[in-house]
Amino acid sequence: MPIYKMAEDAGIFSSSDLALLGRVFDKLKSEHQSVERREALASRVLANYQAGIRDEDELLLASKLPLGR
Repeated sequence: MPIYKMAEDAGIFSSSDLALLGRVFDKLKSEHQSVERREALASRVLANYQAGIRDEDELLLASKLPLGR
């Protein structure tokens, strides 16, 4: 799953951090997305988390928007 690989590459996260990232990613992904789209989504979720968004609902909402918005 892209989110776990990207999180691993980005640095050290606790198991609860990874669980949160995984839940948000799972809610946002769709079955018909390409690998590239899923990787972009994982990057967006991770970037928002690293920017300080730790609340699951806020992370979900922010990650629906393109980066930089």
